[in-house]
Amino acid sequence: MRTAITGLLSLAGAEEQLLLLEDGSTGGSPDNWAAVPLVAHLTHFKQQQTERISALLSGHVPPAYGDVDHSAPEVYSAYNVAASQAVLADSRRVTAGLIDGTWALPSELVLHGQVNGRMLWLQLIVRGFWHPMGHLGDYYCDQGQANRAVAMQSHALATARHLATPAPAEGMAVYNLACALARSGSVRDAARMLETAIALNPDLRTNASSDPDLALVQ
Repeated sequence: MRTAITGLLSLAGAEEQLLLLEDGSTGGSPDNWAAVPLVAHLTHFKQQQTERISALLSGHVPPAYGDVDHSAPEVYSAYNVAASQAVLADSRRVTAGLIDGTWALPSELVLHGQVNGRMLWLQLIVRGFWHPMGHLGDYYCDQGQANRAVAMQSHALATARHLATPAPAEGMAVYNLACALARSGSVRDAARMLETAIALNPDLRTNASSDPDLALVQ
């Protein structure tokens, strides 16, 4: 399990860093995130997970964090303050720290522990893989690069399958691909992928019902 988590987190971290190396843009808006504030946001979410791991390792109760309104101007402006190189360095550092923290935890805790009502291994994959890959796919679609988003999500799914990740995690990779396919105009393929995603991870049905990327699929 820890090997699979490491592979997924490494892939997402690499995609974040590639984006910043190609596009160090700031500015943007809450409706159209620029690359730098986007990666700053993804890094912040992963940093929160490293704080939970630190709490577990020290015998404390892991903190809970509230939901984020990605469309709120104040949320966007808070991430739109750092330079590209600083955000790139933070992405590398926090991704490595999250992976190191995963290996520092007892394997039994990684496999069977729960944090705030969610299995720990799944929470690691959500914050370190599903969340960043979903946002990165949206970013490329918003920039008129839907085919790149599809290619990236296809590679992520192939990686998840290569690592033999559990069905709920594989379903998340399939879900991200469904979203990219839908935004690229491949509605029929997106519907097929969404059906597969929900079969692997039934909890995704709730996300799909309110996801604007999938409005034409359901």
